[in-house]
Amino acid sequence: MEERDKLSIIIKHWIEHNCSHLEEYRRWAQRAAELGLERVKTRIDEAIHELSQSNNCLEEALKELKPL
Repeated sequence: MEERDKLSIIIKHWIEHNCSHLEEYRRWAQRAAELGLERVKTRIDEAIHELSQSNNCLEEALKELKPL
């Protein structure tokens, strides 16, 4: 397998892995809100935003790997 193909596979894995974390973060942000921990919820929401941005960057990198 070529390195380019390996890179494509690993980037896809990272995106999927991050998505699974995002789901967990959303659940815990909701739980923090239910507990009245608004500042904690806010910080988790910030992490959700940053991880979503990271996935956007990884998706763009994946597009760059596709042949023209």
